Amino acid sequence: MARIGYHASHEQFTPRDLLDHVRRAEQAGFQAAMCSDHFHPWSDQQGQSGHAWSWLGAAMATTRLPFGVVNAPGARYHPAVVAQAVATLSQMFDGRFWIAVGSGEAINESITGAVWPAKDVRNRRLRECVDVMRALWSGECVTHRGEVVVEEARLYTRPAAMPQVFVAALSEETARWAAPWADGLITISQPHDTLRPIIDAFREHGGEAKPVRLQVKLAYAQTDEAARQGAWEQWRTNVFGEGVPSDLRTPADYEAAACFVRPEDVERKVRVSSDPARQAAWLHEDLQLGFDELQLHNVHREQARFIDDFGARVLPALR
Repeated sequence: MARIGYHASHEQFTPRDLLDHVRRAEQAGFQAAMCSDHFHPWSDQQGQSGHAWSWLGAAMATTRLPFGVVNAPGARYHPAVVAQAVATLSQMFDGRFWIAVGSGEAINESITGAVWPAKDVRNRRLRECVDVMRALWSGECVTHRGEVVVEEARLYTRPAAMPQVFVAALSEETARWAAPWADGLITISQPHDTLRPIIDAFREHGGEAKPVRLQVKLAYAQTDEAARQGAWEQWRTNVFGEGVPSDLRTPADYEAAACFVRPEDVERKVRVSSDPARQAAWLHEDLQLGFDELQLHNVHREQARFIDDFGARVLPALR
């Protein structure tokens, strides 16, 4: 049976509030959780950006949920540092932690002042980072010189089992490229005629027996209009396709790109409805695609209503 998880958005809420949200989600019946890992939010209205790894230790210590995080090793984070963080969480919370990796976005990764590389270079760097991390988790002393450089690194605190490394993919091309080496795929909700080719590309090129997960973007509030308005206020900077947005460097850049986005436009990327039955029906359709886990991200700021209502009316319907 697929697990239904709660997505903790560091861009929108303080770490203290997110701890309350994830605990409430566990009590409501959510079976898993994951979080973002940003340095900047996408807009000043989102307005937060706590450190994911500090928060994960607290969240995992105060719940029993399995957790994942989306991370871009190789720029802002050296892969040896990411490997150490993953190993530490895995050692403390055996079997409960997984990581999804991606090539990153300039809004977070360019803060170091390094040149922002082209997508093919970022992909090459990402693959090297995954190889480095796995070697470190295996106990090897690693020296590597390529898109990233590692000199005589060795982890002394290692996980009991090899951590799962998912790829975060938004396109068929990325899913196909990562299928042979990733332990699983995570993508975001899109029309099913867009999602199916991504899933098929992953399964047909090396990922046929591997888990596939979906992060669902939805807006839920007391009324449809409140949900739509809240989605526009919080998420209009996030409705673009793959490509140009990965090169934007500041929240102001994203806000400028979204200046003509209307509330109704956001519904192309976010499922807006105040009806739990309608939300449950959408999620049921997702499960028919074969996802083993859905991570629900209510982009609206009203989290308590969402958690409680979905716990009472949506999660039981899906089970």
